Amino acid sequence: MVQEARRIAQLPPYLFARIEKKIEAAKAQGVDVISLGIGDPDRPTPRHIVEKLVEEAWNPENHRYPSSAGMLSFRQAVAEYYKNRFGVELDPAREVVSLIGSKEGIAHISFCYLDPGDIALIPDPGYPVYGIGAMLAGATPYIMPLKPENNFLPDLKAIPEEVARKAKLMFLNYPNNPTGAIADESFYKEVIEFAKEYDIIVCHDAAYQEIAFDGYRPPSFLEFPGAKEVGIEFGSCSKSYNMTGWRIGWAVGRADVIDALARIKSNIDSGVFQAVQYAAIAALTGPQDCTREMSEVYRERRDIVIEGFNSMGWNLKPPKATIYVWAPVPKGYDSISFAEHVFEKTGVVITPGNGYGQHGEGFFRIALTVEKERLIEAIERMKKNLGPFEF
Repeated sequence: MVQEARRIAQLPPYLFARIEKKIEAAKAQGVDVISLGIGDPDRPTPRHIVEKLVEEAWNPENHRYPSSAGMLSFRQAVAEYYKNRFGVELDPAREVVSLIGSKEGIAHISFCYLDPGDIALIPDPGYPVYGIGAMLAGATPYIMPLKPENNFLPDLKAIPEEVARKAKLMFLNYPNNPTGAIADESFYKEVIEFAKEYDIIVCHDAAYQEIAFDGYRPPSFLEFPGAKEVGIEFGSCSKSYNMTGWRIGWAVGRADVIDALARIKSNIDSGVFQAVQYAAIAALTGPQDCTREMSEVYRERRDIVIEGFNSMGWNLKPPKATIYVWAPVPKGYDSISFAEHVFEKTGVVITPGNGYGQHGEGFFRIALTVEKERLIEAIERMKKNLGPFEF
């Protein structure tokens, strides 16, 4: 029997398999399941974007292989977005590359720079692809704990000197999944100084840049002096424009890093369907009312969740960004046992925090991707069937 490659055998088991089996069994028994587990926007893609896709899909010129780096017009649209939104100047030809969703680029950047024995600095809890990409490239992930007492920001001073000197990549993500945390100017400046000192490439995942509340406007990592000298930023239409299934994103920033990513892509994929690129251009350069409207939808849902959980004994502060609420589990539970308890008693699915790394243990995540009526129903079920809790 042919054995799997070590890189595949080393992939972590799917943590949520047990919960998914319980969900399937419950649905088969007629349980009305409310899933607050998946961060997949539930509202449709704005109409003007869909219409552009339809128009361009009928153009036979778009039926051929696209460029793996992306059409220049798409890259120009990304550059225009960065100039208008953040005041950041980008060369579309050298400092922008298209991605088949930002997840693809985040996974592949490790193959551009990491060899066996190299180190990548990985936030924990965090999006699993950061560490998995590094591991598949043969490198060693070094965990940067994101702790509540540090506002879920990594403590760069706690990274040992010998680790920092061997590290080649640092992954960051603000506004943050799963914690909803944000980063300020002083943190980004510290990151840039650290990266310069140790010659580390910063890979900033900005997937939630347009989902923010209460007057907060998330910055771009590239806004800050010296950022473009040390790193790149990943962006996506997925969350901002309800386009998760369309699979289009970008990486922008330091030209040699963008070139490396474009080169590996040219050898392993054939780029994004051009009609989708035209639709993304319509998203980035068209009216932005849709992003503001969606932020208001998520704010209303956020407030329902915060008020509901605080009425059951939690003491949660409203996150200023993202589509998530991150909360501690009550005493007597770990992340998995609490998620299973909630589901068995209420039919409500929440995500156990340890699915995002060892430092996610003791927390759970709620995705604000169901209509407010279903959120209210989920809260009412929990009030009726759970508790009292101690914290």
